[in-house]
Amino acid sequence: MERSIPSQMVAIEAQQPGGPEVLVPVERPVPVPGLDEVLIKVAAAGVNRPDVLQRRGFYPPPPGAPDILGLEVAGEVVAGPAAMIGQQVCALVAGGGYAEYCVSPVGTCLPVPASLGMAEAAALPETLFTVWTNLFERGFAAEGDWVLVHGGTSGIGTMAISLCRLFGIKCVVTCGSDEKCAAARDLGAAAAFNYRTQDFVEEVGRLTGGRGVAVVLDMVGGDYVPRNLRCLAEEGRHVSIATQRGVSAEVNFLDVMRRRLTLTGSTLRPRSTAFKSAVADELKRHAWSFVESGQLRPVMDRTFRLAEAGAAHARMEAGEHVGKSVLLP
Repeated sequence: MERSIPSQMVAIEAQQPGGPEVLVPVERPVPVPGLDEVLIKVAAAGVNRPDVLQRRGFYPPPPGAPDILGLEVAGEVVAGPAAMIGQQVCALVAGGGYAEYCVSPVGTCLPVPASLGMAEAAALPETLFTVWTNLFERGFAAEGDWVLVHGGTSGIGTMAISLCRLFGIKCVVTCGSDEKCAAARDLGAAAAFNYRTQDFVEEVGRLTGGRGVAVVLDMVGGDYVPRNLRCLAEEGRHVSIATQRGVSAEVNFLDVMRRRLTLTGSTLRPRSTAFKSAVADELKRHAWSFVESGQLRPVMDRTFRLAEAGAAHARMEAGEHVGKSVLLP
């Protein structure tokens, strides 16, 4: 039975491309779930780097997605299939998370264990889906491997450290300060290098005895790509998930061929609901038990009220965060 649902809700809208100040609360109609969808009364919404890019006008929502920012939420199902009404879920969505209500496909919802708070639950989907599909499914990281992950104290970086720890993978990260490197090591990173004062290519070579790492998970792009390739072992995989330093790079393909390297990458948001639902099923089978047992938790930075979304974005852009920030309606 569906709950009493208002016709209007508060949502955060980017009035025009620009800085954090363009994010303002507005009234919007509560969305109506379609076939195989649920309506979630949002208890918390995660803040992610793609939200910042969308606000700046660089990452428009895919066709059919809401223009409201927000790619992950947690809350109570209040409309949709009868069997799901009242369930506490977290969900990966294509948009619409910065609001009091949000529609999600049934297939991208995951059950929230009683031991997990809603703020933590909302901080899981985007980074968990992203790291799983790229580090494990595209990068084929396996027990005993060395991997290199840039942005070690970002949401992606902290999730990668956590998953690598659980699956017996040695995770090396880069960070922008000695303090962040220490935080990454405390979280379980095998090593952390300050990219402002250390040459990560040299450090990775020294750490691995010159062999290199099996996988690089790269969110930097640009001139980092050839340096990343120098960090790879033979048969290594370079997986790109963002291009913060540029979309172009000069690569020596003779070296790629000689060492049989693989260059790949992906974006998650435009992928089909069927694909994302399949990933959710994979996570339920292979990773969700760690969430239920308390062994896998997102690293939390700060919580903000929904109306303070601009402040959350400013903190992320300043690079002050360690882990995830969430918005609370």
